[in-house]
Amino acid sequence: MESAEKEEISVEDEAVDKNIFKDCSKIAFYRRQKQLLSKKSTYRALLDSVTTGKDSASFQIINEPAKVPLLAEVFGIEGNIFRLKINEEIPLKPRYEVTDVLTSKLTTVRLTSCPGDTGSLVLASGKGDLKCHVTANPFKVDLVSEEEVVMSINSLGQLYFEQLQIPPKQSRATKKNEEDASVDTTQENQEELGLWEEKFENFVDVKVNGPASIGLDFSLHGFEHLYGIPQHADSHQLKNTSDGDAYRLYNLDVYGYKIHDKMGIYGSVPYLLAHKLGRTLGIFWLNASETLVEIKTEPAVKYTLTQMGPVAAKQKVGFRTDVHWMSESGIIDVFLLTGPTPSDVFKQYSYLTGTQAMPPLFALGYHQCRWNYEDEQDVKAVDAGFDEHNIPYDVMWLDIEHTEGKRYFTWDKKRFPNPKRMQDLLRSKKRKLVVISDPHIKVDPNYSVYAKAKEQGFFVRNHDGGDFEGVCWPGLSSYLDFTNPKVREWYSSLFAFSVYQGSTDILYVWNDMNEPSVFKGPEQTMQKNAIHHGNWEHRELHNIYGFYQQMATTEGLIQRSKGKERPFVLTRSFFAGSQKYGAVWTGDNTAEWSYLKISIPMLLTLSVTGISFCGADVGGFIGDPEAELLVRWYQAGAYQPFFRGHATRNTKRREPWLFGEEHTRLIREAIRERYTLLPYWYSLFYSAHVASQPVMRPLWVEFPNELETFSVEDEYMLGSALLVHPVTEPKASVVDVFLPGSSEIWYDSKTFAHWKGACTVKIPVTLDAIPVFQRGGSVVPIKTTIGRSTGFMTDSPYGLRVALSTKGSAMGEFYLDDGHSFQYLHRKQFLHRKFSFSSGVLTNRWHRSACGFYIPCHNIHPEPGDALAERWC
Repeated sequence: MESAEKEEISVEDEAVDKNIFKDCSKIAFYRRQKQLLSKKSTYRALLDSVTTGKDSASFQIINEPAKVPLLAEVFGIEGNIFRLKINEEIPLKPRYEVTDVLTSKLTTVRLTSCPGDTGSLVLASGKGDLKCHVTANPFKVDLVSEEEVVMSINSLGQLYFEQLQIPPKQSRATKKNEEDASVDTTQENQEELGLWEEKFENFVDVKVNGPASIGLDFSLHGFEHLYGIPQHADSHQLKNTSDGDAYRLYNLDVYGYKIHDKMGIYGSVPYLLAHKLGRTLGIFWLNASETLVEIKTEPAVKYTLTQMGPVAAKQKVGFRTDVHWMSESGIIDVFLLTGPTPSDVFKQYSYLTGTQAMPPLFALGYHQCRWNYEDEQDVKAVDAGFDEHNIPYDVMWLDIEHTEGKRYFTWDKKRFPNPKRMQDLLRSKKRKLVVISDPHIKVDPNYSVYAKAKEQGFFVRNHDGGDFEGVCWPGLSSYLDFTNPKVREWYSSLFAFSVYQGSTDILYVWNDMNEPSVFKGPEQTMQKNAIHHGNWEHRELHNIYGFYQQMATTEGLIQRSKGKERPFVLTRSFFAGSQKYGAVWTGDNTAEWSYLKISIPMLLTLSVTGISFCGADVGGFIGDPEAELLVRWYQAGAYQPFFRGHATRNTKRREPWLFGEEHTRLIREAIRERYTLLPYWYSLFYSAHVASQPVMRPLWVEFPNELETFSVEDEYMLGSALLVHPVTEPKASVVDVFLPGSSEIWYDSKTFAHWKGACTVKIPVTLDAIPVFQRGGSVVPIKTTIGRSTGFMTDSPYGLRVALSTKGSAMGEFYLDDGHSFQYLHRKQFLHRKFSFSSGVLTNRWHRSACGFYIPCHNIHPEPGDALAERWC
């Protein structure tokens, strides 16, 4: 290992040092916006400038001190979605707008102008039950549904838009900036405001375009429960923020991140949901620059006439939550998702950004990873260990040490001299291999990937025009500019079997360190004034960098199979829409009980923001878990979408059979239960893929009219049928489980004991299992025999777990295809069955028709009194 590698790898040896990351007080655009907004600067709409077209209505907005107009556009979009865009009418140069996230050209709905009060504009969408009510002075937009104001925009007057400026070489330019920003820009205040340069630690961020931040507030009437805006190691329900404590969306490599904290970590989805009895809303803020979100919930009041005469009396009428979005640059481009149900909001969001990619079946099995499995012999021994201990698994993973000096697309010739032979071994057991491919490329003219990328100008550039260079695992590295379509096309081509020597069709990919991570960079990432394709600064698109790498990797795996095989790509960094390209995990967690516990709300938040294929490293990446914690983590992970054990270097080996016979048995049972439920998992992912419904669901999604579910985050639903309550405390002997639904009945999945819903029950627990309940009225498809991997289970029998409702009925679905190709799309080759139980007969009908599959599953008659029956076919 080279000296640079030794030095830099040590960066990761200790948990997070928060001092190397900014808090809000150190973010200049946050300070500027707070200073300006304290002065109550107001905008007004010039409604005499309104123009309406086929796609939108537009009008000017001006800030009184500046008199420089902004252009506002309101769009109606199919599916009860409104879009509001605000940009400079005549910018000095174009401002960055996010591309490639929205699925395609959206179908707009013509907005009609309705009669309104003087000084207002009313725009109705579709049937007219949804309206945007625009007030001119001060500028405000009310979203009205069936005559109820459900959301107000700029009602707090927090619209903020810094217009691009010529660098202040003359006093005139400086004066213009003062007028536009309405802030004190005297010489002594320049450093505080960070207008043209911003200092943090030893770094200076030079801003050639000057200040360009934006902001806007949204008031949600009647709402106090908000969710979303991952990624934070915090509660599922978003908390109130105080000054200087906003939720930060800024993708960062935070090793051993602190929990219960609003700091940004690996990924960003600038999208939140609000839920109350009777309605769910969504706000999607399409901006890829650093973003901060403030939230304030407070009782709402109205004034009524009392019986004492015309005297105004305050009456509490529920809650109002104010959400304040602030971004460093770009434009205001926000989508308002009007629901009204959680399911509707999920569909609206996926209409904009895409649904979860349908994974290959093997990806839903268990994955075994470590930094690092040392060599081919180590891989062979670990693989054999699973067979010896009768533990199924599907995927072996290799971290950075498998390469030649951290040069991706290569193999260490001493450790992995015959990678095809190693893959043939895995193939013989119908298993797969995942290898890592990071965005940094070692600076080495003799490394073909580096030489070709440099020759073609495919690296991110520094502000002086040369290739940006930073330090990461290989030592000095350059970073591929994945925002450039030609770079993505070239990178995709590197996965071709003829190019990636030693790769085979069972090799899949893991994108790590793609925030991007730059050791010794500001906040351990890339300088914001680095230059990308189109001459855009990194600050404009930081949060979307990793999204583009996963996009290119996914396309590469599809291309290498000539479009026939589904890819599998895991990414650490992500953005809105990343669900289209694969899976996400929660990064470098720690082997502590608190990290097991926080993984549940973290995954629930990812799930409701479109990313169903998500998971946390089982056992914790950092540190050595005690045996009890490891067992409990396997038991939880078996009921979470992405199921991978992983550990950093310098930790003790923790393969499932290394903790004694009893703990091996318990881990084996947890993993085998995962494989038993694979037909249910696969059916849930199909529902996520075609119908936008999350796989892992917070209780409020399934029970949206039960207030008691709105804050629950220690248990969750898998689909609509299973309720899972992981055990997250050591030496637990009993756990309190909330069973929702006053008309529901719940069955213990092991004992078949049952309870009525709408109550909290104390469930005794041993280390053998965690509480899992099947909902009465559901049918869950299973496998009745387990093989050493998913590939060995293709022909094994299917079974049904039938749990009867209080009315003695049950329903469920089962989806099946070949598990690996796109034939389910191109040739409609799949089987989709609907099961229903009524009047003592279980009936199996076509849910959708397909060719190529047939399962003889005849009517089944459970025995009398068989409330939860397991049958096979």
